[in-house]
Amino acid sequence: MRSSATSDPDLTMKSVPFILLFIIAVILGVSTFVEDARGTAFIREYAYAAWWFKGLWTLLAAGMAVALVRRKMWRRPAAFLLHLGFLVVFAGALLTAFTGHKGLLHLRQGVPTESYVDEGHRMLHLPFVLTLDSFRVEYYAGTTAPSDYVSQVSCSNTDGTWRACPRISMNRIFSAGGYRFYQSSFDEDLKGSWLAVNHDPYGTAVTYAGFLLLCIGGLWLLLDPKGGFRRLLRHPLLRKGGLFVLLLLATTGAQAASPLPTVRRAQADSLAVRQVVYNDRVAPFNTLCRDFVQKVYGRPSFHGLSPEQVVTSWMLYPEEWGRTPVIRIKNRELRERLGIKREHAALSELFDGKDYKLQPLWQQEMGRRSKLGRAIQETDEKVGLVLMLTQGTLVRPLPPGTPRLSERKIQAELLYNRIPFNKVLFMANLALGFTGIGLLLFRMLRHRNESRTERRLWTAALWLATLFHASGYALRGYVSGNLPLNNGYETMQFVALAVLLTACLLQRRFPFVRPFGFLLSGFTLLVSHLGEMNPQITPLMPVLASPWLSWHVSLIMISYALSAFVCLNGLLAVGLMAHSRRHDPPVRERVEQLTLLSRLLLYPSTFLLGIGILLGSVWANVSWGSYWSWDPKEVWALVAFIVYGAAFHRRGLPWLRRPLPFHLYMVTAFLVVLMTYFGVNYLLGGMHSYANPS
Repeated sequence: MRSSATSDPDLTMKSVPFILLFIIAVILGVSTFVEDARGTAFIREYAYAAWWFKGLWTLLAAGMAVALVRRKMWRRPAAFLLHLGFLVVFAGALLTAFTGHKGLLHLRQGVPTESYVDEGHRMLHLPFVLTLDSFRVEYYAGTTAPSDYVSQVSCSNTDGTWRACPRISMNRIFSAGGYRFYQSSFDEDLKGSWLAVNHDPYGTAVTYAGFLLLCIGGLWLLLDPKGGFRRLLRHPLLRKGGLFVLLLLATTGAQAASPLPTVRRAQADSLAVRQVVYNDRVAPFNTLCRDFVQKVYGRPSFHGLSPEQVVTSWMLYPEEWGRTPVIRIKNRELRERLGIKREHAALSELFDGKDYKLQPLWQQEMGRRSKLGRAIQETDEKVGLVLMLTQGTLVRPLPPGTPRLSERKIQAELLYNRIPFNKVLFMANLALGFTGIGLLLFRMLRHRNESRTERRLWTAALWLATLFHASGYALRGYVSGNLPLNNGYETMQFVALAVLLTACLLQRRFPFVRPFGFLLSGFTLLVSHLGEMNPQITPLMPVLASPWLSWHVSLIMISYALSAFVCLNGLLAVGLMAHSRRHDPPVRERVEQLTLLSRLLLYPSTFLLGIGILLGSVWANVSWGSYWSWDPKEVWALVAFIVYGAAFHRRGLPWLRRPLPFHLYMVTAFLVVLMTYFGVNYLLGGMHSYANPS
């Protein structure tokens, strides 16, 4: 195999597409920050819709087409279909740009309309007439949370020979004469509706054909017996193990109890199964109480009192409880500004007579992205919850006629509330992970092999942890009535589950992934715990109630989990090469094992990321009429796909053939994943802001 630039006279030509690809990736990443600073209209005009941006993509497509011909890639059908799929998607995007357009159509009830305004503010005419018969907002049972927005429309051509009466709602489009209509907004008086119009007669179909080619090519690469993925699976070195090292420090504290007037435990506990309207859904009273205490106090119980005791006692004795330090203020600067020395403040300490002490502080910090400003906002939310409780607006009984939860569902939610799945699992997994690493190091120093009993015990522990986590995740799904991928907390839970399942599947051939899986899942759950991601179960926003979303998020989360394995695998390999004699046969063999495993996991990781992006595009097209909108989350997912996809091209990027550059590249690549998942949520905005972890 050729390994140097001197042995390949065409190396420069082969590297040109990758240079363009990395330039585009950098431009895309920078553009998201420019958009955050200057606005979406600015970045669309000067980047995404600019001639130079389209020119870069055209050069890249041309380079890819030349490479397909020069390398006679049709001799490798799987790779040929995959790269051909990229070219077809690019062609579809060009067709959409030059032959399609989008706009907005405003309908008023009973008024026939046959014109709409496009993005260039031009008035265009439809080949038919639309009339709004009615518009309504549908709600989740017994709540004020919208479940859908529905426009009932009549559609007919000008001579009256054809007529249709479609129902247009979220994730339910209407197509006629090459036009597609999506529910976008509505008038405040509910007598008018705004529909998004998409006229793309050619581009979408061609793009979808490209999506299909990409899926077929990617699957073929994974299943081809002569392909790289199957060859790596058969490699003898992958039957041996490895090791890695990580650190953790966690502390906890306690607080002394104080006497308070409280409701008796038995009396309060009897209210746990009462059904109330909470978080825009029907839930047992226990869920409201538990979330209230967790949010305000920072723990699920207060001095041994049950959540029901805290809430009912506060309702009955508001003055006594108002003088009790219950409201947690984590920020030290805010406590100093308020003159509070403890971590918890009493409600009365936040008021000076009728003056609210947080108000002037908030006015000073308004518009700043400071820790103090966030602390003020968080404390204000807690005060608001307490005031709602004391004023009787927090606890809302079920309105007459509201469907009640079944006894089975009530008991399932109570069980989910009583078992701290997340806390138990992150503590157990981290403890097992560090113990497992210690044993690996001990055996390595003593030149001992793992006994059959040890292997069986660790395998059993891994499967038990996986089943325990899967049970909690499934229970949450049963309670919520949908696949739990609605917020940052739930997606982190899914990532942890994917990590554990991956470790279960790999542990027989690669024993070191047992502690690897324990630690990675433990840290994932710890992040969700310490980051205080919203654990509350809420109904889905209307636009999220789509099966496309579940598959889109699931596949991308599994991809991120596999990418995390590759990253930690790379850290271990780099550590071995940096602190050992890399030319020693044992070290060289271990590094080769880790390199092979990373290359193996790179296949499903990148494939699932690509399929997840495609499914997200389909979901976006079904939901709001555009399969690609250059939203920051979309842009960074594309950057991640570019970065990981480049790692397969060792012929065009020969430095990736060497273990050290390869592993350093894969560790750096995971930073893009972290930016895609966390950075966009915390630093940037966009349509994906519903996925914010906090």
